[in-house]
Amino acid sequence: MFLLAQIGSAFVSLRRNVLRSLLTMLGIVIGVAVVITMMEIGAGASKSIQASISNMGTNVLMIWPWATKTAGISSGSGGAVTLTEEDCAAIRAECLAVEAVTPSLSRRGIQAIAGNRNWTPFTVYSGNEDYFTVQSWGTPDSGRYFTAREVRTAACVAVIGQTVKRELFPNEDPVGKDLRLNSVLFRVIGVLPIKGANMMGMDQDDTVIVPWTTMRNRLSRSGGSATGASGASSSSSTESDTSDVYPAVSASTYPEQDSVQAENYLLPVRFNNINQITASAKTAEQVPDAIEQITEVLRRRHGIQPGEEDDFVIRDMSEMLKTMTATSGLMTSLLLIVALLSLVVGGVGIMNIMLVSVTERTREIGLRMAVGARGSRILTQFLTESVLLCLLGGLVGIGVGRLASTIIAKVLGWPVSVSLGAILISAGVSAAIGVVFGFYPAWRASRLNPIDALRHE
Repeated sequence: MFLLAQIGSAFVSLRRNVLRSLLTMLGIVIGVAVVITMMEIGAGASKSIQASISNMGTNVLMIWPWATKTAGISSGSGGAVTLTEEDCAAIRAECLAVEAVTPSLSRRGIQAIAGNRNWTPFTVYSGNEDYFTVQSWGTPDSGRYFTAREVRTAACVAVIGQTVKRELFPNEDPVGKDLRLNSVLFRVIGVLPIKGANMMGMDQDDTVIVPWTTMRNRLSRSGGSATGASGASSSSSTESDTSDVYPAVSASTYPEQDSVQAENYLLPVRFNNINQITASAKTAEQVPDAIEQITEVLRRRHGIQPGEEDDFVIRDMSEMLKTMTATSGLMTSLLLIVALLSLVVGGVGIMNIMLVSVTERTREIGLRMAVGARGSRILTQFLTESVLLCLLGGLVGIGVGRLASTIIAKVLGWPVSVSLGAILISAGVSAAIGVVFGFYPAWRASRLNPIDALRHE
């Protein structure tokens, strides 16, 4: 009952000067609204980062060649291509924590032509039959993915993304249609599901995926260069002018292949080094086990002795997730500091107004003390007014902050996420500001001398 009476008395006091009370709350309203908005934008950014990395595969492991040493001379990062098909097969066979593994090659600047339409995909990727499992592509939108046999025979089959489908095959099903990549003819066998942009803003649907053996054996010979993540490339060489003077022509042991044989019966590639291996752990929790098992297999296969450095490096998405989340958290924290400073400014305004209120109501305070009110009751009364003022401002600020977040999400398209923690923290901070900045005026009112207060003009 006492608390209800104090709250009722506080409402009566605040209603005496409605405009002043509203202006006093304005600082708290703005501060709380900024806190809510910033925390919801930060939470939305963090969820967006996590969703983007989930699209790329939270349990994906990328294995690249690293530095090697010969006679004490280091080749530098990626200076030697040390990964092979056999390494990929050994990881698949021996690493129990690994669900799927694929060699990876990628290439940009390849023009795709279908009929009288052409388009240059952002990237042409390649892998084996496990590529789509590793990259979490799921079930194809239509058609199918290529098989192990098609990878082994370097078949000219392709799976295209939704953007490529829209540009080259509008209003028709591309499955079974022909697609030329540079001068090589491919048969479209499937269409990828929609994935959207990744966290870097690149369109993941603007892609073509082919068997990695086809990329290595055919596309790398059709002009340009085939590249992996390490940036290695192979380019066509031109004959020297001196070949006319010193011809290096020898008798052919076997008859030359005609154009049909050259197109369908490729000669085996002598060197089977690959630029990158991509693997996926069975679960996100098994990523450390998968890294440990892959490291053990590759060190044994590469003959690396104990104490020697690895000639490969393994990266997982958790490192990227931690980095991006830490960066997002840092920016959110900086914005929150600015918002909290505005709350402090609002608290100083409340202290100032409460001191003015004590001065204006000095005779009232003296009269209450004269009829028996104790100092603790006076202290509680003014402290209740201060806390009530801050809580009302906090509630209005929460509503304004939620409205601002909704407007930002709809107008700017920024990701926002409702944060219950931010709402509770804002309410708690508002009450704390009322106590901290309202205590001194309330204490000053409780320490007034009743006789001097009654004589105050």
